[in-house]
Amino acid sequence: MLVATGVNEKLGVNMSWEIKTLAALLDQDENLAVSQEGDCLFLTSEHGIDAYVSLGGEQIIVESLLFAMSQVSNTASLNEAILRSHKLFPLTTVGIVSVDGTEYYAAFGALSVNSSEDDIRLEIDFLFQNIEDMLDTYEEFIN
Repeated sequence: MLVATGVNEKLGVNMSWEIKTLAALLDQDENLAVSQEGDCLFLTSEHGIDAYVSLGGEQIIVESLLFAMSQVSNTASLNEAILRSHKLFPLTTVGIVSVDGTEYYAAFGALSVNSSEDDIRLEIDFLFQNIEDMLDTYEEFIN
């Protein structure tokens, strides 16, 4: 078990994660490649899917770009499909983000900085699985 900022999870006391302790936790997962890039962690799953982990205020954000908006054949239809199917992808939300002037659909999950090790692992596992499922589900909208 890791101890985040000196608080023991088994005692039921809230923890507060930092990038360094998150890196140590995630580096234990043999199915992930983990590296630190500035204030973020860069993760690659065993299936080659990339995601970033960042801390912001009281949240841990895990995010992965799905595809550029410019690759979408009909954004209105895709947006409707996303809104109608969101319940199929537990713990994961889809949004639109801008990276270097390019708009992307992105999948993300958010957790409290006081989340347990198990909750963090679960969120990341679900995100990677959901990304694979989303790419399959929405492929008809991608050029």
